[in-house]
Amino acid sequence: MTEPSETAGAPQRVVRAALVQTTWTGDTESMIAKHEEHAREAARRGARVMGFQEVFNAPYFCQVQEPEHYRWAEPVPDGPTVTRMRELARETGMVLVVPVFEVEGAGFYYNTAAVIDADGSYLGKYRKHHIPQLKGFWEKYYFKPGNAGWPVFDTSVGKVGVYICYDRHFPEGWRQLGLGGAEIVYNPSATSRGLSAHLWQLEQPAAAVANEYFVAAINRVGREEYGDNDFYGTSYFVDPRGRFVGDTASDKEEELVVRDLDLGLIDEVRRQWAFYRDRRPDAYEGLVRP
Repeated sequence: MTEPSETAGAPQRVVRAALVQTTWTGDTESMIAKHEEHAREAARRGARVMGFQEVFNAPYFCQVQEPEHYRWAEPVPDGPTVTRMRELARETGMVLVVPVFEVEGAGFYYNTAAVIDADGSYLGKYRKHHIPQLKGFWEKYYFKPGNAGWPVFDTSVGKVGVYICYDRHFPEGWRQLGLGGAEIVYNPSATSRGLSAHLWQLEQPAAAVANEYFVAAINRVGREEYGDNDFYGTSYFVDPRGRFVGDTASDKEEELVVRDLDLGLIDEVRRQWAFYRDRRPDAYEGLVRP
């Protein structure tokens, strides 16, 4: 993170951030190794924080409902993947957002993202709250709804939050992360072509505007061995004004995206658009009724 420097407007606090959208390799070991190489390249390019796609070390097995796919689950943080990613964070000096299929105990499975600081320390995890159950996305077969709240992690690059895929359709969690102080929210996803393609470039910029922080939207890319979903990539960073930071990624090819995010823009935008000041929580009681 650079030191603040005064410019016209707000002080600059620029963080170089990365995300990667990848194709499925066919096995966990090669998938992890591929992500390690992308992370090392991101670090060579100066990135200080990086996020991976939903259940990054496995296929998107939720396209089918088969008990064999529980084999992808592992404990967090003591399972082999998060342990290995802690070593990678220490090696690269990057904060890592690491989405995996978590098993907490017999019958307790979650769609989870671990957050690891740049020194390799485990900061905690986010568990996906909203679990879809429809053709090609049979997630209730595998995952319990998240029960670990809306953590915002105080990392070496700033305050980082996580939302996961289907969560993005629900504005309440985006706002909880903003109220918790999030500056960058990573949203790892597995989203296929169809109606969601329009929403993909609409909802997350709208969430960035409404909550006045940066969003990193990560999608898988390509076809995989389970089901017919064609994941369309198009990953991107978006700023608190709802503007894409650079180009979006390819809709067909694997791609590493590295962008400079000026976190000083958050304070500038929040002074201009005082959404947090003008909230009316006293009037929102009806929003939490079933």
